[in-house]
Amino acid sequence: MANILESVGERTIEHLDYVGSLNIQWWATFRAMAQSLPFIGNHYRWKTTVRQMLEIGVDAIPMVSLMAICTGFIFAMQGASELRRFGALRYVVDLVAVGFTRELGPLMTAIAVSGRSGSAFAAEIGTMKVTEELDSLRVMALEPLEFVLAPKYLAALISVPCLSVISNLCGILAGGLFMFFSIHLTPGLYLRYVFNSIELRDVIMGMVKSIVFGTIIAQVGCLEGMRVHGGPDSVGRSTTSAVVKSTFLVIIADALFTALFYLTAKR
Repeated sequence: MANILESVGERTIEHLDYVGSLNIQWWATFRAMAQSLPFIGNHYRWKTTVRQMLEIGVDAIPMVSLMAICTGFIFAMQGASELRRFGALRYVVDLVAVGFTRELGPLMTAIAVSGRSGSAFAAEIGTMKVTEELDSLRVMALEPLEFVLAPKYLAALISVPCLSVISNLCGILAGGLFMFFSIHLTPGLYLRYVFNSIELRDVIMGMVKSIVFGTIIAQVGCLEGMRVHGGPDSVGRSTTSAVVKSTFLVIIADALFTALFYLTAKR
């Protein structure tokens, strides 16, 4: 019994330490992010941020779009198979539009970015740690947080919400194609139903989720890279850990946001 309590206590302390390290790193990165902003920051830091935005956002558009289109078709077909029994196929539009705007779009985007960019952050920073490049930056009076982490975090804050918008559009478009081929619903009438079903709070909730998800992915990926120690094999472990932990935290955050939205919507 004592061994079980000791093990649970150790794991609890480890998790609390990890959350505390994430908060400390986030606050330090947030303060250093001013140097990565355009006009007021360092010119070279902003160029690095733009390159990160291309890698996180532009390069991920095909994958995110394809995932959203496939999910939109699946979501519409599954909803139609149940709603057809009640003669309520019209509500498939509401299901797809609200489901993607509020829930599926930001969540699918976060999972895709976590697998693509979160792992890349951990691998890049972990390699720099193993090859002592981060120590070289400190010797040259360059803060690694400002030089490495801040551009990645700023790029994630900009790119992830933009990818979520693209995911929403592709998913809703896929639902429209399904409705056109199933009940011959015209695109104009479909868009009218979409705009009538989506509320401003749905869009705001999706954007807030995207910003939080981008923060989680960037901070977890960078923290796992900064915690690398030992040889090159530890870089692989940190990359895997970054994807697993960021995906887990994204789902937990999504559940909390959904519960908050549900409780506030009832009032």
